[in-house]
Amino acid sequence: MDFGLVLQTDPPADRVIDLMRRAERNGFTHGWTFDSAVLWQEPFVIHSQILAWTERLVVGPMVTNPGTRTWEVTASTFATLNDMYGDRTVCGIGRGDSAMRVAGRKPNTLAAVAEAMRVIRSLASGEETDLGDGTVIRIPWVRPGSRLPVWMAAYGPKALRTAGEKADGFILQLADPHLTEYMVNAVRQAAREAGRDPAEVTVCVAAPAYVTDDESPEALAHAREQCRWFGGMVGNHVADLVARYGADGSVVPHELTDYVRSRQGYDYAHHGRSGNPDTAFVPDEIVDRFCVLGTVERHVEKLAALRDLGVDQFAVYDMHDAQEKVVDAYGAHVIPALGGDRDRGTPRGGDRGPGAPRGGA
Repeated sequence: MDFGLVLQTDPPADRVIDLMRRAERNGFTHGWTFDSAVLWQEPFVIHSQILAWTERLVVGPMVTNPGTRTWEVTASTFATLNDMYGDRTVCGIGRGDSAMRVAGRKPNTLAAVAEAMRVIRSLASGEETDLGDGTVIRIPWVRPGSRLPVWMAAYGPKALRTAGEKADGFILQLADPHLTEYMVNAVRQAAREAGRDPAEVTVCVAAPAYVTDDESPEALAHAREQCRWFGGMVGNHVADLVARYGADGSVVPHELTDYVRSRQGYDYAHHGRSGNPDTAFVPDEIVDRFCVLGTVERHVEKLAALRDLGVDQFAVYDMHDAQEKVVDAYGAHVIPALGGDRDRGTPRGGDRGPGAPRGGA
């Protein structure tokens, strides 16, 4: 199992870069950031610095969307990073929640996501590509042999089918084993029906992780409060599914939909942050199911179960008051227990240099 670290690109950017460097030294293989232009700083600028100050970390957005940038611009951005640093990027993509809604627009359609995946992947790989309107272009300077994998975030039945049919990877933003099994099976079935080998679709589960020193009620209560925001973030997508498919469990599992019945609204000013006042409706049961909480032994136990369900990567949402502690605990205990790579390296260009990120790691 691989491990990724997911961060918001809050200023200062050097804080994000230092945490990503720390993650690589602890055996994480991937570094992910949010992508919402109004709420956070521009991720691809920061990705360039993360790549410059790490040796092997693969970086990408979790997730971008087809609506905030034209597809050729997105493809050119990834191709530029790959040309500068080797093929060390992955394009995480979805319909767009905060990025679109904060700007007063609706999330993109699944048809747009599917077309964007095709175009971005092809252009970033240097292929001649139809943009979908009859316009055929190619980016001539793409390094021969370069390739950009595109992973799609999904929850609902149509999105899961699209991921299985079209994407190189599937991103599931919750760590509930029952729902993971259900959704991974749906993606694999769609891949088979499309004539693909299901094993070709990488499965990435992303969720908050909070490591406690013990399992006292006080420690677990604090961990839950630090991660309750995640249930609210997932709830935005679940509310869309309920509006489309209903909540009787016939199309979308009730284990996913039941908890949003008391959801009253959502202010994106607090999106993805501990202490979000709009997530009081999220019960402890959902926090425990969707996140990974407790001692390192509990983390290993839950992640081993996810690995056995076919999860290839666990990406840690690290937005809480114990960021370094979680990264270090995973490096010391969780990643070695689950077969991760703890090969440590020195950032490109040495520990510090002209223009280097500030601060310690």
